[in-house]
Amino acid sequence: MKELLTVDEWEAAARDRLTPMAWDYFRSGADSERTLARNREAFARRALWYRVLRDVENRDLSLELLGDKLATPVLVAPTAYHRLAHPDGERATAEGARAAGALYVISTLATISLEEIAPVAGPRWFQLYVHKDRDLTSALIERAERTGCSAIVLTVDAPLLGRRLADERNGFALPAGMTMANLAVSAPASAAGSGLASYFASRHDASLTWRDLEWLRSHTRLPVLVKGLVRGDDARQAVACGVAGVIVSNHGGRQLDGAPASLDALAEVVAAVGGSTLVLMDGGVRSGTDVLMALALGARAVLVGRPVLWGLAVGGAEGVRRVLALLTEELSRAMALAGCARLSDITPDLVR
Repeated sequence: MKELLTVDEWEAAARDRLTPMAWDYFRSGADSERTLARNREAFARRALWYRVLRDVENRDLSLELLGDKLATPVLVAPTAYHRLAHPDGERATAEGARAAGALYVISTLATISLEEIAPVAGPRWFQLYVHKDRDLTSALIERAERTGCSAIVLTVDAPLLGRRLADERNGFALPAGMTMANLAVSAPASAAGSGLASYFASRHDASLTWRDLEWLRSHTRLPVLVKGLVRGDDARQAVACGVAGVIVSNHGGRQLDGAPASLDALAEVVAAVGGSTLVLMDGGVRSGTDVLMALALGARAVLVGRPVLWGLAVGGAEGVRRVLALLTEELSRAMALAGCARLSDITPDLVR
């Protein structure tokens, strides 16, 4: 496999291997893609005010999240339809994440079932969409528990699907023989455009409110995190509902166009929860210095979605491992150059 030195190089290589429909599905954001661009721009406009003359010869990037011991604070975000990128799909993603010592958050919309992923996976959580059919939702939670997931991640920023113009133009649908394996259904083509948008409109529960968090917590013994917050008041409400963590996220710029960059929202959420719950972040992370900035602004770890898909498309499980190792190595180097030997040395004053 060719040596690829940056996430951007992995992305370019992946584009050559993906079908046009798959490339558009993975890459695109909602509407005019302002939020998609903001996620990257938020890192570019900040600087790292590094320290010097610190002993950084040996660096420790390990951490523990909700009982899971990890080698890196770079986690695999939940993304759908991995078999569009590689025939082995989420199974290969799980293998690569395990080899990198990273935690993998499995999507409800995976194309490989929880039961098939479990034998090859390391630490993993399950991302949940609440369906109108609560029996189906309960069954998903039970399967996540039974197959070894150690937390439930409730996505809260998708009562319906953001308008993704590329998917509408392509009439996005899963290829014949490919299904949402945890749901045993496909994303059929729609006369109105994206089959995925039609699926969301027909199946997902847009009436979900904070009260439903009590229902969810009563149906699982696992810790529950909520993913998709950008506001401090929502974060405080989540803490009041007893969640184990919040994930600052705008869904990779794929939901409400014009929303703030995740990095710009991070400090407000961190201040709002005041250390009372775990705070993670995703959105726009493409390098180890990006990871360092997010950790400095209060995230305990970051999740990456598209970079993992690029690795999967280019090299299957080994590609996933290499992308995660690349980001972790870049973080280790950035920590050394910023005067940080441990994750606990990364403090807010490093970023302005």
